[in-house]
Amino acid sequence: MPTSKQPNASMTSFPKKTPAADAAKSPAELIDARIAELAGWRGDLLSRLRGLILAADASITEEWKGKTPVWFCGGILCVGETYQKVVKLTFPKGAFLPDPSRLFNSSLEGNTRRAIDFPEAGHVDEAALVALVRAAITLNESSGGGNP
Repeated sequence: MPTSKQPNASMTSFPKKTPAADAAKSPAELIDARIAELAGWRGDLLSRLRGLILAADASITEEWKGKTPVWFCGGILCVGETYQKVVKLTFPKGAFLPDPSRLFNSSLEGNTRRAIDFPEAGHVDEAALVALVRAAITLNESSGGGNP
């Protein structure tokens, strides 16, 4: 006899839709608000990483998906997530990107995505990160990654 499992409170997820009050705001405004909301080192670091990503190529755009900043150019480049102890950049096609500086330090077990966890006071190799973003653009362009 099949049993149906009841979801417990810890398994329920928050809605991924942008609240109605924020619907009229641009992705840039929503990201700015998230950075301001974070305050402290996480907001400062997310702002710095955002600047590096956008500086990598003039055609990069930003979106706000599921309460998270996402950067695009020919497809998704990376997603910026914040946690209590790290700011994380996840590259959905990271396993296919050259990483000579060995920036990827998280989500290494998967076949596709890779991530970089930046802890408080951790070093950011700016040149290597920009090179990684540019490599993601090249990969998206060569594979027809598609835009949002």
